[in-house]
Amino acid sequence: MKYLYTLFFSTFISFNLHAQGILKGNAVYQITYFRSADGKPKEDRNPAVVIASAKQNLITNAAILNHKAKYPYEQSIVNKPDQILYQVADLGADNQIATADSTTIAKQAFELGTETKVILGYTCKRATTVVNSNRIDLWYTADAGIKAAPTSLGQGLGLVLEQVRNGNSYITATKIEEVKKVKPIDLEKISAKLTDGLTYKDLLWKSRFITLNVFNNETINFVDKPRSNDSVFRFAGGTVITRKVKFPALVNPTVFVDLTEKSNGDAYDRTGSVFIIPTDKKISLMDALKNSVKELPVYDIGNGKKYQGVVATADYDPVIELMRFFTPFGVGKYNTLKLKDKNWAEQVYYRQDVSELFPLMNGKEAWVAVFIGNYDKGGHQVSLNITLHNGGRPKVAKEVILPLFNSTNVMEMAGQEYATMFSSDKGLEVSFTLTNDLKDAKLRYITTGHGGWGNGDEFVPRKNTIWLDGKEAFAFTPWRQDCGSYRLSNPASGNFESGLSSSDLSRSNWCPGTVTNPNWISLGDLKAGTHTIKVTIPMGKPEGGSSSAWNVSGVLLGQE
Repeated sequence: MKYLYTLFFSTFISFNLHAQGILKGNAVYQITYFRSADGKPKEDRNPAVVIASAKQNLITNAAILNHKAKYPYEQSIVNKPDQILYQVADLGADNQIATADSTTIAKQAFELGTETKVILGYTCKRATTVVNSNRIDLWYTADAGIKAAPTSLGQGLGLVLEQVRNGNSYITATKIEEVKKVKPIDLEKISAKLTDGLTYKDLLWKSRFITLNVFNNETINFVDKPRSNDSVFRFAGGTVITRKVKFPALVNPTVFVDLTEKSNGDAYDRTGSVFIIPTDKKISLMDALKNSVKELPVYDIGNGKKYQGVVATADYDPVIELMRFFTPFGVGKYNTLKLKDKNWAEQVYYRQDVSELFPLMNGKEAWVAVFIGNYDKGGHQVSLNITLHNGGRPKVAKEVILPLFNSTNVMEMAGQEYATMFSSDKGLEVSFTLTNDLKDAKLRYITTGHGGWGNGDEFVPRKNTIWLDGKEAFAFTPWRQDCGSYRLSNPASGNFESGLSSSDLSRSNWCPGTVTNPNWISLGDLKAGTHTIKVTIPMGKPEGGSSSAWNVSGVLLGQE
């Protein structure tokens, strides 16, 4: 808070230790509070500090006072006697926002108890309130002669020397010192930056992480000649959009993919995928998107079909799937299909944690793409953001991330074969070579079954088996029984005589309008050398002109 430093601390001369007793009404005091939880001090060891006077209370912390706080940081000012709460946030060196609230403190209600405890020589009484289902106990004294608190709570009670949340999280005063020759903060300068409370909270929240805006209201549809521009490229009849994104270099951030989707004409539940296109080998999906699917290496199981770009080879890496999602039945465009007591969603929001894959993009440029399989001229409209949040993940010495397979035919509308290789006992098989031993290896595995008729694998549970070097490593039956929970995202869903909607039906690991979460399959420690992973699924047989298929993707993760 640049000008608060100037006004408040240019005359910040000395401290005098003050013993318990009535404090001088015309003096200014610094009260220091330490934080603890479950009997242990907080790791940051950054004490809260209140600068209290007859006219103002500044609620801040030691890092801000010592000019060591990292952006963004926030301080509060309580103006007396009208009890107006000012909140001021520094988002950057020259970016400050503020808001004012004249009702928050006045509306506070407390249950006053009879218990007492002694803190810093003062006999304190307890006042209790509830905030968002959290019990807050404030221990305050009326004997000090001033009113202040380490948060906005209890500013009118007296001098709050301890705040306790849910009985185990403490903010406790450790000393009170008098400050000489201090000028009050100039609230007129702060008032010039005021915004409403919701805008203030939103700007502060967004400043705490990095947002990469990848796509904004882009159409994914099927047309003869899709049009690209200088940043967003369209391929496969417009059903794949891609853009090169520069990722910042960060240390172990938590990373999320955020996608919103609504129908722009297509009323059906379609397979969607957000993925990264690796380009560090001789061949990449970008070559096929620009030229022809024939550019991709072929996986052949001897059934007469050519499965393009499915498994990793010496010259090619398959796409790295960040998020598998499924469009609902016509949300947005078809909200005009009214049903009594059904208030349709305006769009669908998908959010997925992809932190484990971030090292592949850390500090690099990468092609980020979205695919939605459809043959509709209107298609779908999507927006995509990637958010990066500092901290939250343990540091790993050296992470290994190997894309192994992806059978989702993201170039479906440009002739890429459907994933029917599971009709053979060979299934899907890929070999890979480790230069060094790999600790705690895991397969990040996403699987969904397709075949949209009564006996198709969309509606029939099928066991997925993962084999490592010829031995069964893991087996499970992927199945979703919660699809009915998303009825309000599916206005164009068909309704049956039984009273069910099509969107209610259970499916092979997906529901219309939802994300399919990855399965984490433990493979143990792997020795350096060549290994083989195979996926087998007892896929259902074709009926007439209809065939089942399984979209599976796998990325190997571990530590050297």
